[in-house]
Amino acid sequence: MTSAAAPLRAAVFDMDGTLVDNMDFHNRAWVTLARKLGLEDLTAERFQNEFAGKKNEEIFPELLGRALSVAELDALADEKESHYRAIYRPYLALHRGAEGFLHRLRDARLPMAVATAAPQGNRELVLDGLSVRPLFACVVGAEQVKRGKPAPDIFLAAAQALKVPPEACVAFEDAINGVLSARAAGMVTVGITTTTTAELLKKAGAHYTAADFDTLPPELLARLFSARP
Repeated sequence: MTSAAAPLRAAVFDMDGTLVDNMDFHNRAWVTLARKLGLEDLTAERFQNEFAGKKNEEIFPELLGRALSVAELDALADEKESHYRAIYRPYLALHRGAEGFLHRLRDARLPMAVATAAPQGNRELVLDGLSVRPLFACVVGAEQVKRGKPAPDIFLAAAQALKVPPEACVAFEDAINGVLSARAAGMVTVGITTTTTAELLKKAGAHYTAADFDTLPPELLARLFSARP
């Protein structure tokens, strides 16, 4: 069924900036490390628009303009992620409406996945720290795919793991690269405006936008729940 009102059979969630409103902490950690490395032109806004959703092994060579050894890459990534976790941990919380929406999807027997470029330690902080990992049939990380967002790899892998065609999945994203990735995978895409304006998310291809999970469009909710309890 290809109609714009076709029912949706699964949901795939980005994690950072979507399930949790934490991108300000990521961006602060990136800017701190960039200053240490002498990169004065990396602002939080530039990171959010250009790099959010990419893998660390894609970000660092682009930032530094050179190839890095595995050891150097690992050390820099660990420094950035450790700083992020330290400053975000006291504020750890699901984004507004996410808990109720996730349980509603579970009760409707709609399978769910997480598709995130976040490394394992960050996934553990959020998914285990907030006790939501059991709600998801699978968690697809950057290490499981060849390319990070905006390539479609991670969303395609999530759909495959859920055994649902991508076009029957809805993807929730907060970043331009994430929206581009989900759209390239063929998914119906919702832009959550924690970090990026609705206008920019729509320009990237988002079918719907919402500030949070309490204000999702009725049309989207109908496509998820109208034929279900």
